[in-house]
Amino acid sequence: MTDDEKFMKEALKQAKKAYAIDEVPIGCVIVQNGKIIARGYNRRNIDKNTLAHAELSAIRKASKKTGDWRLEDCDLYVTLEPCQMCAGAIVQSRMRRVIIGSMNPKAGCAGSVLNLLQMQQFNHQVEITRGVLEETCSSMLSAFFRELRQRKKKPAKSE
Repeated sequence: MTDDEKFMKEALKQAKKAYAIDEVPIGCVIVQNGKIIARGYNRRNIDKNTLAHAELSAIRKASKKTGDWRLEDCDLYVTLEPCQMCAGAIVQSRMRRVIIGSMNPKAGCAGSVLNLLQMQQFNHQVEITRGVLEETCSSMLSAFFRELRQRKKKPAKSE
């Protein structure tokens, strides 16, 4: 098992926490010098907060842990390709590298819809590795949305 797979498995553990509370199962870990320094998972619905994405939570914790907003020597592992908001935060934090499990063709901003992480116009570009444990990350998301659709189909029981 590679280090990328090892840390993506940790991000998947975070995604499972989101799944357990009925959130879209997206998880993230930030690694510095081979050690996890921050973890995050999606909490948008439970926190009623647009900003409660896995990546933003992990970036906030990593900055607190390091005592710096610059995370130049850190790598971010995330189970789903970052959205435009998270991709912007990743660039702003000067993250060294982003490792992505599953791509997001509808909203991804690390190569699917846009690639905000590597725009030459910005003062920082992020190295990207795609497709780490892709099948596992993708199937967790598919299962979540399949269950959600089934729940919405069931008529409410009236008594």
